[in-house]
Amino acid sequence: MDCNQVFVSKVKRLIVVFTLLIAFLSIKIDTFAQVDSAVVPVDSVVAHTAESVSGEHGAVDHGEGKFEPTEVIMEHIADSHVWHLWGHTSLPLPIILYTPNGLEVFSSAHFHHGEEDYQGTHYKYRYTTDASKQAMGQNFFNKNVKVVGADGQVDEAVTAKLIDLSITKNVAAMLLAVVLLLIIFISVAGTYKKRVGKAPKGLQSFLEPIMVFVRDDIAKPNIGHKYAKFLPFLLSVFFFILINNLLGLIPIFPGGSNVTGNIAVTFVLALCTMIIVNVNGNKYYWKHILLPDVPKWMYVIMIPVELIGVISKPFALMVRLFANITAGHIIVLSLVSLIFIFKSFGIAPVSVAFVLFMDVLELLVAFLQAFIFTLLTALFIGMAVEEHH
Repeated sequence: MDCNQVFVSKVKRLIVVFTLLIAFLSIKIDTFAQVDSAVVPVDSVVAHTAESVSGEHGAVDHGEGKFEPTEVIMEHIADSHVWHLWGHTSLPLPIILYTPNGLEVFSSAHFHHGEEDYQGTHYKYRYTTDASKQAMGQNFFNKNVKVVGADGQVDEAVTAKLIDLSITKNVAAMLLAVVLLLIIFISVAGTYKKRVGKAPKGLQSFLEPIMVFVRDDIAKPNIGHKYAKFLPFLLSVFFFILINNLLGLIPIFPGGSNVTGNIAVTFVLALCTMIIVNVNGNKYYWKHILLPDVPKWMYVIMIPVELIGVISKPFALMVRLFANITAGHIIVLSLVSLIFIFKSFGIAPVSVAFVLFMDVLELLVAFLQAFIFTLLTALFIGMAVEEHH
């Protein structure tokens, strides 16, 4: 039995044990709920008597609000105009709006987490996360910031004309990743210039094996002798995805973002791949698409299939990266949410143990997804520049 089968069997056993434990705790909680429901009439009589004596209504029930795991999870994986630091402390981010009357720039702190409207230079604005009632065309350039009319209601006509260019949490995290990339690789490049012909040292010794791996095991085998032309793009994509994946695993600032779990980011990365592949495609690549080596009567089938393949390949890159990173974040947050759902000390150690296990697995996935995206990009480029034999 190889290592992969052993690992899979261990994971399956852990899943079975976890499922049985959850089922046991669910039965136990249901039993407690039935007992509590039997006691409710007595408690209600006592409460009614207390209300009658004191004459104060609403002072008896001060229970906690129901925990909504879906709302909490979606809030953490979605984009935002504030960057949560710790506790109740958040970093407000700039809101930049292009309105029919000109550019508007102000801090998201003016909204007080959506509780107040803000009077800007041109319009009064309201922050809301409920964009479900708007059409797709209205949501495309602006989802959260609305224009408020004189009657206090949202002016949908003017809101539809807003273009939101704000620096959100994901944008700020992406800029942070770019700054880190520049600092790291400018310093490494400087070290290479100073230590020509010498053994790597410091950060250079850590990154050199990774860069050599991308060159020798990804670029060369899949692209061939033309690999050097595309190596800068492959290295940039690999380290950009890797750094954003790793930052996304950090629960507090400067982490806590979900950059590679944002479909817009993966869309742009896949779009860059598609442009590079098709711009550098040689005549044999395009001949295979537009004039495939099949009987002419099959052109009506094969040409549309090949044209769809031009789009479906980068589309698969986009969805794979987005889905894997987002799913990992949802699983970790779901395991943490079990503590608040069951409200039991018994579930806490199990939940924390599985969270730690998933975090280690997510660390592997962070490297794996960067590798897969870069590998498939190199493969598609190699197919486009391959010479006919």
